[in-house]
Amino acid sequence: MHPVEVLSALGTGVWRWSIGGRITLDAAAARLLEMPEDVTEVSAAAARSRLHGLDYVQLSGIANLAMTEGTLAEAVVRIVDSDGAVLRWVRVRMSVSGEDGALAADGTVQEVVRPATGTPPSDRSLSREAFLLDAGRSLAEATSTDAVLRVAAALAMPGFTPAGQAVFGIENDRLRVIGHHGYWTGGVPFDELPLSTDSPACEVARTGEPVYLSSPDEFRRRFAPTWHMAEPQGMTSWAYLPLVKNGEVIGVWMPAFRTPTSFSPEERGVLGTIARMLAQALSRAYAHDLERALAADLQRTMMPGEIPDVPGLSLAARYVPTSKGLRIGGDWYDVIALPTGRVAIVIGDVQGHDVRASRVMSQLRIAIRAYASEGHEADGVLRRASRFLSRLNAGETEERFATCLYLDTEPATGTVYAARAGHLDPAVALADGTMLVHPTAGGLPLGILPDPDYEVTEHVVAPGETWLLCTDGLVENGGHDLYSGQARLQQAFRDTLGQNLEKVADALVDAVTGPESYRTPGPHTDRRDDDIALLLLRSDTPPGHARRTAVRRLRVIVPRTEQHRIADVRHQLRGMLYDWEPADQIDAAVLALSELVANAVTHTGGAAVVGAEVAGPPGRRTLRVTVEDSGQGLPHRRHPGELASSGRGVLLLDLLTGTWGVEPRGQGKAIWCEFREGDDD
Repeated sequence: MHPVEVLSALGTGVWRWSIGGRITLDAAAARLLEMPEDVTEVSAAAARSRLHGLDYVQLSGIANLAMTEGTLAEAVVRIVDSDGAVLRWVRVRMSVSGEDGALAADGTVQEVVRPATGTPPSDRSLSREAFLLDAGRSLAEATSTDAVLRVAAALAMPGFTPAGQAVFGIENDRLRVIGHHGYWTGGVPFDELPLSTDSPACEVARTGEPVYLSSPDEFRRRFAPTWHMAEPQGMTSWAYLPLVKNGEVIGVWMPAFRTPTSFSPEERGVLGTIARMLAQALSRAYAHDLERALAADLQRTMMPGEIPDVPGLSLAARYVPTSKGLRIGGDWYDVIALPTGRVAIVIGDVQGHDVRASRVMSQLRIAIRAYASEGHEADGVLRRASRFLSRLNAGETEERFATCLYLDTEPATGTVYAARAGHLDPAVALADGTMLVHPTAGGLPLGILPDPDYEVTEHVVAPGETWLLCTDGLVENGGHDLYSGQARLQQAFRDTLGQNLEKVADALVDAVTGPESYRTPGPHTDRRDDDIALLLLRSDTPPGHARRTAVRRLRVIVPRTEQHRIADVRHQLRGMLYDWEPADQIDAAVLALSELVANAVTHTGGAAVVGAEVAGPPGRRTLRVTVEDSGQGLPHRRHPGELASSGRGVLLLDLLTGTWGVEPRGQGKAIWCEFREGDDD
């Protein structure tokens, strides 16, 4: 008896789908497809009209997968009438071949009993599609290799979830594990394998064809030399799928299962789709990782090397690129040893977050270093730097400007000569963690004008103080403004009292970029995060000294030509006394300070050196305010008339505080007054 007759006697039809799109049927196949039994050939469209729409899509996917893998395709589908009503269920088996994208198939069709249990095919399809959509979204959002591997490890596939996974990469004709989860719990048993190794992963890497191993016996039989690597893991089924990008195998994905898995066509289709998405995601992640590594190397080459040792000063610096884009930008810092024995400390920010901003930053940093080494004062360095940047902008379609803060320091005395070009003022953390801002005379950002003027402000780094120079990213990242950002940094200073500058620098960066920073967003959450550069300096003092004494000190120089800075001094004194009680004493101290400074700059013709110190335990502290000047004349009590415009300074001191005095200081004098916390007299 002919085989076709045997199959017909068993109720099984035979059919052939030619590359031209015509389908040849025998009588049994025609009957099962609800066509006249004398029909021997129909078009593909006619046959397709007899299949349920969802089932036809599923069958097409299975056929394509079978052709790719060189296996038989099998599926259960529904036969419908012209109204879409289901007439019967049939099992279709086929051997698929093809060329130039066209399919040809030889197969059988056999009626089966409608499944009484299990999920209907349409529901399975919807479940599978939902899973693939979610997996695709998660993989598309992964921007690094580690993130892709975490997503792959969390995949829960409908109906069969891997107990372990591994991803292999190919490099120089060798296979190595780039990530695994739930597999090789005792460690990967090899560093790398030559592609010639008799292992399923190496075979997939060589051939580009998937390997499915449904049982340990099949693994042992087909890949005996490497069975010892898989046996201890306790798995019963493995799938090895190629990761293909642009026709090239870039790796292998291996999901493993503890329960026996037959890898049905539907399951192979899901695994194959995941493998394709995983290959795309890994390819993007490789490119992104490489881009970030190149950007980091570029940024490192443009930043200064190790900070030099400066006798008398401790220094620490950090640079943190923005987490978005190319991760390069225009923020920089520098520490320059000058021929005079002084040290220049520089921090700045070039406009932009691109390669050009990084290039301009590098050129500007080198130019400032050269001008500083030539011996120019702080204002001269910034003036020349602005001229240099203006020349760089000439001929460019988009001009760039830069902010900069330049400190010319004398480490032995702690004296600082500061010039500022549109940058943030330096901040000072006192010995107990209180943070103040030292107002510094400033000018336009570099590059706005070719020959701008910059003033120089004199400061002093007192023992126990920590100075902070930073770019705006440290203050404003996370949607903060200057006020809320400063409060965040002040808390970080208080949390690191008595610690070395390296730990303080880490704490400041963590306060702005660490996990806890996202719990306290600022009022401007729509702002884009910026690069961060910061530099800390501290006058060397015995370890722990600042923490034991907990003394707050303030020292500011007010030149005669900058009397507007008296308001800045008042503001800083109020900052020092933020927790002083009662509040009336704060007003009295600020008024006394204002009177002393105004008298010094008005009557002596020189600068006033303002000092303030708060010492003692909370509730019993003493504030001592001192103003030094170069005048020789001593203050004395006067009796001004009602219309007199001066002469009330001593009377005012007597009213505000009963404790004040005068001391000789070099060529001049110092007038001081004291306030005791809680003293209402």
